[in-house]
Amino acid sequence: MKPKVLLFDIETSPNLAYVWGKYQQDVVAFEEEWKIISVSYKWLGDRSVHCKALCDYKKGHKELQLLSHIWDLFDSADVVIAHNGDSFDIRKVKARMLAHNMQPPSMFATVDTLKVARKYFKLNSNKLNDIAKTLQIGEKVKHTGFDLWLGCIRDNKKSWGLLKKYNKQDVRLLEKVYLAMLPWMEKHPNMALLEGHTGCPKCGSEEVRKDGFRANSMTLSQQWECKNCGGKFATGVKRHD
Repeated sequence: MKPKVLLFDIETSPNLAYVWGKYQQDVVAFEEEWKIISVSYKWLGDRSVHCKALCDYKKGHKELQLLSHIWDLFDSADVVIAHNGDSFDIRKVKARMLAHNMQPPSMFATVDTLKVARKYFKLNSNKLNDIAKTLQIGEKVKHTGFDLWLGCIRDNKKSWGLLKKYNKQDVRLLEKVYLAMLPWMEKHPNMALLEGHTGCPKCGSEEVRKDGFRANSMTLSQQWECKNCGGKFATGVKRHD
């Protein structure tokens, strides 16, 4: 069975508070905590990018309904991919689930493309938009800045439409960046193992070819190249006495 790989990105609202001035102010009184206002996602291998936002729910506790939708996605995923996901997106989702007394979904592996960029490359910038531009694979949707979030808070229909468009484009860029970096990742959830066969640990393909040997001071191993993603990996370690 093919493992389910989820690519996702969230947008959040700001905290609402009272302050006496504009610059480096202490909060006088706290009005409302931030919340998750939209999630965009796609399953690796599918063509469609989906987006759900608070504006899509007409009755009941809107954020709780949105979180329930994300919970279902996480619960069915074997691998979750996000840019800065380990530090931001996934932890933000978990924080709001905790606040709503939700139980954790099934466990999943993660791939954080921000961590990948920092570990394997020395780019001018590790921001998703800048990486996409460097790779010439697109860029983020331009918007009106913080006014866009204010518009959503005030339930402006055009603002919600633009936010969802912006959110969905982030996932499109995320997928392209992930696939471009995939052959370079030395550590990745073993997709072949998840599929229950031998093959490329990066993408799971069984279309691999021998590509010489890799040696260190004590071992010699067979190196392989994947015909699908271009990644290389080694197996069959032999010890030299």
